[in-house]
Amino acid sequence: MRRAVLIALSLGLVIGIIGTVMAMGAMRSGPHMTTVLMHMQDFHMDALQANLKANRCAATDNLPHLQALRTLSNDIEPIFLPIDKEADFRQKASNLRAALDASLATPPTECASLGAAMTKIGRECKSCHQEFKD
Repeated sequence: MRRAVLIALSLGLVIGIIGTVMAMGAMRSGPHMTTVLMHMQDFHMDALQANLKANRCAATDNLPHLQALRTLSNDIEPIFLPIDKEADFRQKASNLRAALDASLATPPTECASLGAAMTKIGRECKSCHQEFKD
C-alpha cells in the first residue's frame, strides 16, 4: 500500500514538472512583440490602402489609421532595441515618425494626398526593412 502511494506521488511529481516545463516553453515561444508591432502596422497600412482603392479618402476615414500608426511608431525603439547600428535604426524610426507627423499635421482630404502620404510612409518603412530586416 505504501509503495503504491509513493509511486503515485512520484509519478504525479514527474508529470507536474514535465507539464510545467512544457507550458513555460510554450509561453516563451508565443508571439513576439516585434512581430505583433509589425502586424499592427501592416493592418493599418492595409486599411489605408483599402480606403484608397474604395475611394474613401476623407480625413475622417483615414485619420484614425494614421493616428494609430503614429502611436505604434513610438514603440519601435523600446521593442526592437538593442540591435547593431542602433543610431541608424533610431534615425530610421525618427524618419517614419516625421512622415507620420507630416501626414497628421495636414491630414489627407482626397485620394491624391492620401496616396502621397502613404507613399512617403511606405518609403520610410521600406528603408528600414531593407537595412535591418533579416
